[in-house]
Amino acid sequence: MKFKAEIDVMPLDALLDPQGKAVTNSMSNIGLPEIEGVRIGRHVRLFITASSKEVAEQKVEEACKKMLANQIMESYTFSVVEA
Repeated sequence: MKFKAEIDVMPLDALLDPQGKAVTNSMSNIGLPEIEGVRIGRHVRLFITASSKEVAEQKVEEACKKMLANQIMESYTFSVVEA
């Protein structure tokens, strides 16, 4: 079976996010001073061939832990659906 995973990787809340801070500071310049606390991360979409959704989720978890997210500085969430 084919599955699609959508993964969001974000810097941990306790860490500085220089990109997010720069965007937050720029919001006033474009007339949006009410927007604050911007955090910048990345979104990863991938496809998996697996025997079940549970197996696909295990593979995504493994990929996140081994390559897609630096767990010292980042957190991640994901969803897996049949493709």
